[in-house]
Amino acid sequence: MKNEETNHLNPEQFRRLTGINRTTFDVMVKILTDAHIEKKLKGGRPNKLSVPDMLLMTLEYYREYRTYFHISKNYNLCKCASYNNIKWPEDTLIQDGTFSLPGKKALCNPDSSIAVVLIDASESPIQRPKKNSEITIQGRKSGTL
Repeated sequence: MKNEETNHLNPEQFRRLTGINRTTFDVMVKILTDAHIEKKLKGGRPNKLSVPDMLLMTLEYYREYRTYFHISKNYNLCKCASYNNIKWPEDTLIQDGTFSLPGKKALCNPDSSIAVVLIDASESPIQRPKKNSEITIQGRKSGTL
């Protein structure tokens, strides 16, 4: 599904498709468009996909856990081009820092208003059969030595 096809979706359907709100999508597109213009000032071949389509492809990849092959077939690209078109928006948004999460040191700061959630993930032992040398050696199991 390309960006032009998502324009007719209502906000609930758009969020269900991409995992984010339309306003967040628009902010991401603005950041990526500025970075794309700066990148293309140096020269290079024009991209086959527009910036909103690259972002939509990235969001589909993270939302649905589809393979690069399947996504590339939807956008008529090769597998390596789909990888590059997913990786560039991700790296650009990380470098911008607008959508970054605070680091570990922010949790130690007493002025922070970050809520801490504790999850009990204790291990429970699994009963497994004891290894017996008579069972594990094939020669003894079949009766021939």
